[in-house]
Amino acid sequence: MSLVNTFHSPLPFPLENGQNLPAVDIAYHTWGKRAPGDSNVIWVCHALTGNSDVLDWWAGLFGPGCLFDPDQYFIICPNNLGSCYGTTGPLSANPTTGKPYYHDFPAITIRDMANAHELLRQHLGIRNIHLLIGGSQGGQQALEWAIQKPGLFKNLALLATNALHSPWGIAFNESQRLAIANDPSWPLEAPDAGLEGLKTARSIALLSYRHYHTYGRSQHTTDSAQTDHFPAASYQRYQGEKLARRFNAFSYWTLSKAMDSHNVGRGRASIETALTTVTARTLVVSISSDLLFPPEEQEFLARHIPGAVYASIDSHYGHDGFLTETAALSRLLGAFTEGREKDEIWQDAVLPASSLLPRENNMHIQADASHRSDTFRAWPRRETGSIVCNRFRAE
Repeated sequence: MSLVNTFHSPLPFPLENGQNLPAVDIAYHTWGKRAPGDSNVIWVCHALTGNSDVLDWWAGLFGPGCLFDPDQYFIICPNNLGSCYGTTGPLSANPTTGKPYYHDFPAITIRDMANAHELLRQHLGIRNIHLLIGGSQGGQQALEWAIQKPGLFKNLALLATNALHSPWGIAFNESQRLAIANDPSWPLEAPDAGLEGLKTARSIALLSYRHYHTYGRSQHTTDSAQTDHFPAASYQRYQGEKLARRFNAFSYWTLSKAMDSHNVGRGRASIETALTTVTARTLVVSISSDLLFPPEEQEFLARHIPGAVYASIDSHYGHDGFLTETAALSRLLGAFTEGREKDEIWQDAVLPASSLLPRENNMHIQADASHRSDTFRAWPRRETGSIVCNRFRAE
């Protein structure tokens, strides 16, 4: 078991908007031991409401006996700036006033969040990172950091993320913030302000995290006489209550605004130019049914990051597939982190999977000439988690 650590920096932390946090705390977990030259460091950037205990929320990919085993790797996952799991956020005490920031917490961006990762790295004296990995908002942070510090990372894995947060994604986030703002308690300076609105916000968010087919499989009712109290309705309420027990509306507001800010081209020549500065070996993974970060956003990344490998996981779970499809991710990331060449990654990731399925479900592979470079499609007849691998050339 790993206990949470906290790094306290008493120095002002500059923000992209010109403001400063008077001081900053960064909570983080580590597992394993650092190898000479930091050759085994895996740095994880978590998503919107996540925390630093990656062995808990990404079990199956991280943990004893998993691909990223603490017996082999030094794994570190910090809690995001603006969150509520130990890193400085809206419920933290403002050193200037001695009271929680609440509504006065300054606006932060993905770039600020990446800078917090860099501050912690410098404190820990980590000189090289074998793999930087993140999905969703975690992927946004990882990408921004890889652009800022291209020589630091050997490998980069970007899952269900993008280079620019879309109008679609911003609209979802604003709808959630409207739910919080319409909670009568939101103007109060209290830790539980806006919690009823947060429950509704979570319900809205789930519609973007999942998919039509996700609900069809998990919330379907076979009672043709039923006219109310459907499983899908109770599920939405349950998920709102669940988040409200562990999170707060202030951090949710702050972090969703940070997500809206994501644009790797801001202050640079262009988004495309910024992506070409990434020097890490890069694997970009999409989820076929992702409504919030659709696959075309990851295809864009793969086309503009030099030498990037692109793979799409065929999943029924929507955006959350980047968390749930750990078997497919393990095959892809295992081949990738071993340093395999592009042509070998799809072979190593896809072909061995056939032996894991019943014979009647063995995977089939077909060539698809619909892209500028070769596409190899693999799918099981009835299973989720199959892999489509594309090889792109940078434009």
